[in-house]
Amino acid sequence: MSSVEAAVVTPGRRLGPTQEYDAGAGTYTRNGMIYSSILGTRKVKETEASSDNAETDKQAKPTLYVERDNAKFAIPVIGSEVLGRVVRMNPRAASVAIMMVGSTPCQEDFQGIVRVQDIRATEKDLVQMITSFRPGDIIRAEVISLGDQRSYYLATTRNEHGVVFAQSAEGNTMVPISWEEMQDPKTKAVEKRKCAKTF
Repeated sequence: MSSVEAAVVTPGRRLGPTQEYDAGAGTYTRNGMIYSSILGTRKVKETEASSDNAETDKQAKPTLYVERDNAKFAIPVIGSEVLGRVVRMNPRAASVAIMMVGSTPCQEDFQGIVRVQDIRATEKDLVQMITSFRPGDIIRAEVISLGDQRSYYLATTRNEHGVVFAQSAEGNTMVPISWEEMQDPKTKAVEKRKCAKTF
């Protein structure tokens, strides 16, 4: 029996502890936690009840898995809020693979660019790309222009836009401690980022 507990998740999103769930398709485990390895819908499959194995059923855990949803797809337009992964950077811009438009997954990755002048609303001349994003970061941004034929222009100037998920150099998931810093909770190392405001 499948649970209705479903939500759209991005790669690297923490889904639940291995003490409570088994890891299914589209997931991986690390340090006792289950994470999503693909973009899709988080789902839980409960164990089948059986009167013959009542004792075993008590020990069996539900399975967490992520299912791709190819039926829905979205196309970015000006003003859309998007979620994407930073794939490469140079001092002037970051290239982003757009994975979601609003809460709808994209059927295929669209390419976006965040220019250094579109990272912050103030003190634009002081902004540095290396202290704002790193390759692998998941960011929330707004589409401000259709750009050229290959990429959409994105901006993270609003408080709610910026990095929403990042890993430290050691591979641990970091947490924001200010609008411009994230910390590795295990090593306590602090790294610079343009963080999205948490709700």
